[in-house]
Amino acid sequence: MARFDAKRLSRLDWVVVATAAVALVSVFLPWYGASVAGFSASVSGWSTGYGWVGALLVVAAGVYLLLQRSEVNLSSMPAGPAVIVLVAGAIGAFLVIVRWITLPRGHAGFGGTTVFSYGPRVGIWFTMIAGVVQVVAAVMIFRESGEKAPWSKP
Repeated sequence: MARFDAKRLSRLDWVVVATAAVALVSVFLPWYGASVAGFSASVSGWSTGYGWVGALLVVAAGVYLLLQRSEVNLSSMPAGPAVIVLVAGAIGAFLVIVRWITLPRGHAGFGGTTVFSYGPRVGIWFTMIAGVVQVVAAVMIFRESGEKAPWSKP
């Protein structure tokens, strides 16, 4: 039976778990929107194409690490926990960054005042930051773990 003990989590583990929580909350925040003369509309991460897949991979990396540290039997996985967390977080962060790059953006106005604008909103920014921070922590966990990467030569 799984037993959660917060003492088993290192600071880097907490960073991975916290960034997963931030990504989960952020997918419900506005990722894209438009504003016209004081009126605005936006859509969450669930409605911005494939970006939500990246956010869920960042969340999955944190959940997997939490389960692994709680001694849940995950022995059927094809790689070690540090590799899985690193790969899931990196692919997730990459997908969110690509989604941010590909979102249309622009603005129009006159007299130095913006009347109309459209583009990325706060939710995608939080998710990108969480993904990048998670990848940095996952790289550090991987380096400390001493695991062999499955793609490396034997």
